[in-house]
Amino acid sequence: MNSSLPAANPDPTAIELLQRRLDYVFRDPELLACAVTHPSYLQDHPGVAASNQRLEFLGDAVLQLILTQELYARFPHDREGNLSKRRAALTKGAFLVPLAREIGLDACLRLGTGEEASGGRGKPAALEDAFEGVVGALHLDGGLDAARRVVLALYGDLGARLAGVEDAENPKGRLQELMQPVHGNQALRYEVRGIEGSDHAREFEVAVLLHDRLLGTGRGTSKKLAEEAAARMALENLPKD
Repeated sequence: MNSSLPAANPDPTAIELLQRRLDYVFRDPELLACAVTHPSYLQDHPGVAASNQRLEFLGDAVLQLILTQELYARFPHDREGNLSKRRAALTKGAFLVPLAREIGLDACLRLGTGEEASGGRGKPAALEDAFEGVVGALHLDGGLDAARRVVLALYGDLGARLAGVEDAENPKGRLQELMQPVHGNQALRYEVRGIEGSDHAREFEVAVLLHDRLLGTGRGTSKKLAEEAAARMALENLPKD
């Protein structure tokens, strides 16, 4: 199969590496070329027919479907709301951009001269769009099964990916989720250990305890932030499986 791209692509080596990281060689290389084409590229190359905007639209829907099915199967006892939160965490830009960098999409982008000069290769929006564009291109080139295989391989251990996202965004919720099945709903408690500073510059120190056992402490400019910091420390201190 031909894995080369049109000469307009600035870095064929990066494209070859991308396909190896995807473990997928495109039967139609024009689809991959389109997936990494930023709209600004068309201004400098009027002969190029399309940017990745349409593929991004398709890829977003395909990604949502793949992850919806996987989460539905993996978490059989989760309610709709919790499944939706998990899917949102795995499909938002803050998650997709590092994933795009992991597979080298930044080196593959086709950008207009001005966009390149302004640092467009590292812009989160461009990377997110390109990642979704690649998913859309995979779906068109190899079908849903191929897209699912590649996407789930890129995500790896979905539980670990979610733990990283959820620990950072909602450490109290994640800690409760881990403790509740074994210790019950009321086992965790947060205790203010100290308040320092003036009324306009207070700093709280909070401890989180499992029954009477100290799991972690944290500081913050509000009680809520200090509790989150304490929960985050507790999660870091938990034994790793």
